[in-house]
Amino acid sequence: MAGAVTLVAWLAAGADPAFAVERLVTVLVIACPHALGLAVPLVIAISTTLGARNGLLVRDRRGLEEARLLDTVVFDKTGTLTLGEHRVVEILAGGALDEGEPLRLAAALEQDAEHPVARAVVTSARERGLQIPRATGFEAIPGYGVRGVVDGRRLAVGGPNLIRRLGANLPPEFAQFTEAAAARGQSVIYLLEGERFQAAFAVADAIRPESSEAVRRLHALGIEVAMLTGDAKAVADAVARELGIDTVIAQVLPEEKAAKIEELQRQGKRVAMVGDGVNDAPALVTADVGIAIGAGTDVAVEAGDVILVRNDPRDVARIIALSRASYRKMVQNLWWASGYNIVAIPLAGGVLARAGILLSPAVGAVLMSLSTVIVAANAQLLRRARL
Repeated sequence: MAGAVTLVAWLAAGADPAFAVERLVTVLVIACPHALGLAVPLVIAISTTLGARNGLLVRDRRGLEEARLLDTVVFDKTGTLTLGEHRVVEILAGGALDEGEPLRLAAALEQDAEHPVARAVVTSARERGLQIPRATGFEAIPGYGVRGVVDGRRLAVGGPNLIRRLGANLPPEFAQFTEAAAARGQSVIYLLEGERFQAAFAVADAIRPESSEAVRRLHALGIEVAMLTGDAKAVADAVARELGIDTVIAQVLPEEKAAKIEELQRQGKRVAMVGDGVNDAPALVTADVGIAIGAGTDVAVEAGDVILVRNDPRDVARIIALSRASYRKMVQNLWWASGYNIVAIPLAGGVLARAGILLSPAVGAVLMSLSTVIVAANAQLLRRARL
C-alpha cells in the first residue's frame, strides 16, 4: 500500500516515471519485514534455551509468557515446600496399648497407601523392627485416610478430615496431644477402631532448606505467597510462620484444590500453582500457570506448563524473572522494528525530497539489513538476564 501510494503520488505530481519507480522500489526494500518477523520468535527461542539451562523445562509456551502477570503463587506443602520425608516422632497410645502395638496396626493399613504420611508410618514401624501384618479389605478414602481389617479388627487411620467425617469427638488427652504437636508444626493422624480412638501419631516433615529463600524472592518480586494443604490449620500456620507465607489454605480435600484456585481467580488474582502429587494435577491445570516439581508424579508433570528440574522452589522466582525479561525484549524488538519502518518508509517515499533528502534503494537495503541485525543482537542480550 505504501509503495502504491508513493508511485501514484509521484506520477500525479509529474515526476519522471523512472524516479517514481525508484521511490517505489526503495519503499518496498525498506518495508521488507525481516526485523518484524524476527522480533518475537528470536526471543522465544532464546528464552526457552535460557530456561532449560536454569533447570526450567517449558512444556507450554503460554505458561511462561503469562508468568510475568502473576500476583499470587500457591504452593502445595508436602513434597514442595517440605522434603516429603516424614517420620513418626511421637505416639500417644490409648488404653493398655504400648507404643509399638498401635504403630504396628497403623502400618499394616498404611503399607498399601501412597501418601507421604502413610510411608512415614510404615518406615517408622520398620525402623523399630516391628513385624507388620497384612490388612484385608483395604480401602483408601482420598483426603480422609484408609481403613481395613487387621488381626480381625476393623480399623481406620486418618487425620482431622477423617474425624469430621466420622463425627467423632477427640478425647481430652488426644486433643492436648494434637495441640502440642501442632504448635511444633507436626501433623497428627489417628488410629480408630470404630469410633474409639486407639492411638495418635505425631508426624514431622522437614522443611526444604530452600523454601524460606524461595518465599523471600517471590516477595521481592511483589508476589503474594499462599500455601495449600490437607493438614490441620494449626500445623499449616506453624509452617507458614516459619517461612513467612502470606495466606494459608488448610484442611483441603484433594478434590477441593482446583476449586480453591478458582476461588482465588474469582478475586481477580493471577495465580500460579506449584505441586508434585497426583491430587495436585487438577489445580495445576486450573491455575493460570501450572508449575510441576520434576521429582513429582507423572500426572503432575504432564499437567504443568513449566517443570522445575531441580525440585528447587526458588526456581519459581526464576520463571517469573525470565518471563518479565523475555517480554521486555519482545517489546523492545517490536518497537525497534515498527519504529524503524515508521521513520524510514516516509523517507524512502520522498517526503523530504524538497529538502534534498532522498534514500536510494541501496541505502534502503543497508538500513533494512541493519534493523534485522539490531533486532537479532538485542534478542541475544536476553542471555545476560539475571534470573
